[in-house]
Amino acid sequence: MRNNGNIILIGDGAIGSSYAFNCLTTGVGQSLGIIDVNEKRVQGDVEDLSDALPYTSQKNIYAASYEDCKYADIIVITAGIAQKPGQTRLQLLAINAKIMKEITHNIMASGFNGFILVASNPVDVLAELVLQESGLPRNQVLGSGTALDSARLRSEIGLRYNVDARIVHGYIMGEHGDSEFPVWDYTNIGGKPILDWIPKDRQDKDLPDISERVKTAAYGIIEKKGATFYGIAASLTRLTSAFLNDDRAAFAMSVHLEGEYGLSGVSIGVPVILGANGLERIIELDLNPEDHKRLADSAAILKENLKKAQEA
Repeated sequence: MRNNGNIILIGDGAIGSSYAFNCLTTGVGQSLGIIDVNEKRVQGDVEDLSDALPYTSQKNIYAASYEDCKYADIIVITAGIAQKPGQTRLQLLAINAKIMKEITHNIMASGFNGFILVASNPVDVLAELVLQESGLPRNQVLGSGTALDSARLRSEIGLRYNVDARIVHGYIMGEHGDSEFPVWDYTNIGGKPILDWIPKDRQDKDLPDISERVKTAAYGIIEKKGATFYGIAASLTRLTSAFLNDDRAAFAMSVHLEGEYGLSGVSIGVPVILGANGLERIIELDLNPEDHKRLADSAAILKENLKKAQEA
């Protein structure tokens, strides 16, 4: 895939506009085109973002059309209805599946052949749907998956044990939703396994509590402020940067499996290497039997909902 730093954002709501601003302030990308059904809002955001250019990185910011997708290196999709208080991500499926099919057809009609990063929820099912509808190879269509959840895991551990979250490493795997789970066997603080870090008499309390807090974090934020957008915007910006700069960095993302972890025909959150080709490789962790079952159970939930998405 060519790579000139051309980004197209589809969906200019709270997440999309936060992502656009984050790309601007962090210098990610050379150009940023924005597409949304609310064209007036897009134009307002273009003008507002342009006012920040003298203080940030220079880039071309413009109101885009689907024809512009042909020249994009990466398309980031945040469009769709947002999760409401008390609502699960999977409950968004019917409406967002229809929206995603239309968006995908419009993208591909332009002659696009770059990388698509899906963030709309339920992200695992919609990433798989975009992959199927687009006809692109799996390395070119990924969902943000559990990248944000894994960041929440690191943040929670950092706060709880008073360490810099950047020295905490670990993954949340599975659905970006209620069936996700942390892989404790591969979680460490400064290289020391977390199971060796936490006293054994506290593990039965601390580990389930951390897991629950990470899994339900979005519900709490949505209840308090109506939506989550800063965390996911930062995640999307980092993922975009890894692609554009060929970082070959590791993230937990939603990727179509073809036998990895004994699963196929589903996009689900697993550790991957992300670089200039999109998916560079899938990292297959040697999961213990309990975690392997959790991943398989999560995949079964996603496959069931994929059928509903295909019928939408």
